[in-house]
Amino acid sequence: MRASHRWLDRLGAVAFALFLLLLWQLLSATNIISPLFFPSPLRTLTALWNQIAEGQLWGPLGSTVSRMAWGWLAASVAGIVLGAMIAGSAVARAMLEPILDFMRPLPASAIIPVAILAFGLSGTMSTAVIAFGSIWPVLLASIQGFGAVSDRLAEVSAALEMSRRDRFFKISLPSALPDILAGAKVGLAIALILAVVTEMQASLPGLGQNILMAQRSFKTPDLYAGVLMLGVIGFATSMALQALERRLLKWRFTGQG
Repeated sequence: MRASHRWLDRLGAVAFALFLLLLWQLLSATNIISPLFFPSPLRTLTALWNQIAEGQLWGPLGSTVSRMAWGWLAASVAGIVLGAMIAGSAVARAMLEPILDFMRPLPASAIIPVAILAFGLSGTMSTAVIAFGSIWPVLLASIQGFGAVSDRLAEVSAALEMSRRDRFFKISLPSALPDILAGAKVGLAIALILAVVTEMQASLPGLGQNILMAQRSFKTPDLYAGVLMLGVIGFATSMALQALERRLLKWRFTGQG
């Protein structure tokens, strides 16, 4: 029954999306909305197909995905390490929390000029900004996850005389993993946003620059094609992370089933 309900939900979502596309096409074809600013889905998909066929899409797509991935990975590793330190050590918490509380409210866009001064108009600058902006969900989730490890598990690890390394990888990390992955999902979305923003502001090759150039030259089908590709990237990476979550937390989903 649950499987059939899932399929019905998916079919309903697909049907609703197709309805919105059809409505958009009809509104554009009848000039109820301006085709100059809101090109029809058919024109948008045609522009996207032309970019694919002519090989204009793959380079910018690879650049954007690469920046997003490296920045997100750096943020995830740093967030997990810092979260484990803050949750497991009162000294580390006292030293790091004031600095992190000061830096956390800073918008990532305000860091871009500083990053440009430090790294120039380079991919390193973009990766640094992405890592800065996407670390916070992972960090806060890691602190929550590592801080919520059961005291009984800590007592068991002490009774078994487990080393600190074994305690971390066999008890603390698996217990905190659901929270960490939840934070990583949010961080991944932020990483994609900041990849596009840095490409627009620093004129770096990528989908962000393509969208900006299309907007300046009023090539709205190309603009919407770029936005559509960003949606595809976000959807694909989200699905990949959900598949990883189901694999790493198989025990949790099995228990729910």
